[in-house]
Amino acid sequence: MRSILKFICVFWLLISTIFSVQAQTPRPIKTRILFLLDASGSMYARMESDSRINVAKRLLNKTIDSLVGTKNLEIALRVYGHTSPPNVRNCKDTRLEVPFRPNNFAEVKKRLQSINPKGTTLIAQSLLQSAYDFPKEPYTRNVIILITDGIEECQGDPCAVSEALQSQGIILKPFIIGIGSTEDFRKAFDCVGRYYDANTEQGFEDALNIVVSQALNNTTAQVNLLDVFSKPTETNVNMSFYDMNSGQLMYNYMHTINERGNPDTVQLDPVFRYRMVVHTLPPVVKENIDVTPGKHTIIGVDAPQGQLMVKVDGLTNYSGLQFLVRQKNSNKTINVQDANTKEKYLVGKYEIEVLCLPRMVREVSIDQSYTTTLQLPQPGKLIVNCQLQDYYADIYQMIRNELVWVCKLPVEKRSHQLIMQPGDYKIIYRSKGDSRSSHTFERLIKITSGQATNVLLN
Repeated sequence: MRSILKFICVFWLLISTIFSVQAQTPRPIKTRILFLLDASGSMYARMESDSRINVAKRLLNKTIDSLVGTKNLEIALRVYGHTSPPNVRNCKDTRLEVPFRPNNFAEVKKRLQSINPKGTTLIAQSLLQSAYDFPKEPYTRNVIILITDGIEECQGDPCAVSEALQSQGIILKPFIIGIGSTEDFRKAFDCVGRYYDANTEQGFEDALNIVVSQALNNTTAQVNLLDVFSKPTETNVNMSFYDMNSGQLMYNYMHTINERGNPDTVQLDPVFRYRMVVHTLPPVVKENIDVTPGKHTIIGVDAPQGQLMVKVDGLTNYSGLQFLVRQKNSNKTINVQDANTKEKYLVGKYEIEVLCLPRMVREVSIDQSYTTTLQLPQPGKLIVNCQLQDYYADIYQMIRNELVWVCKLPVEKRSHQLIMQPGDYKIIYRSKGDSRSSHTFERLIKITSGQATNVLLN
């Protein structure tokens, strides 16, 4: 019987572990690539062995063939400048020729063959309309690959449109392949997206391979958490990576130093621009992080840290003593820490408030790789018994002939036990039913470490 029960327990433990691991597995992100093709009249110009449009068709067909069977991928085709005659400047001549759907690769190739250049170049309007081409779904990467040989001819602003679509999280930063481009041509697209020259057929093919690879593949990065000596020695802290435009959380990585003593490598999607939050105390934020596709990117962040501890002498009657930690000249509490424990903080000046009686506020300095310790004396115990039926009573600490309020004694109780820091105190009280202020009484008390002090209010 015991062996059967043991088998059942192990079986359910295994099943629970499998489901737990599955629950923690990130959901696959679907990539949608919209090929935005320039079919304005200038695409009839010769490239090397053929016209620009024919080279574009041939290389796109080759690329599409290589994408067949890729998991979590859908493609679509939008074309502009191909429905109106050359003598008519139609600034709305843009159309989604093949929408997004699974396994439409052959359909895109077939539609490409019937495209003939005719009209003008309307990039801004085409980008704007492409926002409606992508289905509204979570867990997707919406990528535009723009292939063009000309700049905007319809008084639109491609930069403004691209920035707006990115900021709203509709698309990622577009890729632009510029055919037969010049330096001025490149500058016109710098603000639109990532630009690649395609002045030759081989350059065109190389650029297309690069952007598709970037759209589909992650690349490696290394985060150096730097100490005060600019050495990457800090570690063991979570790092969150957010898409700068949409604000969507993309990755969480617990920073690690590998067996070689170097910050470990992590995988990042090169299509996104990131905001990274290093969850130190307080957190460190680095924005506008671009990961270089196909290259190992090193991200440096100043995160020097030391440790802080509040320690209580001797045996203590404190139950769950805690203290608040704030940066100097800030009212924001960044942590509530338990006494007799160590916690890391960024190097700098801090104010801590110990939640003992009386509350204690101290300024401390956190230094690199050093534990700053605030030593509290062992507390004493104050036992107050009251013979009055109803009363008002407050405890004050005496500091250089000044009374500093510590706490109020709850009137619904007749007996009180308080754990207090050593020092000189006064209890000032009056019967609730007495109408004369002159009937106010005082009790001078002294709290000693490790000892109990008894007071009777009558």
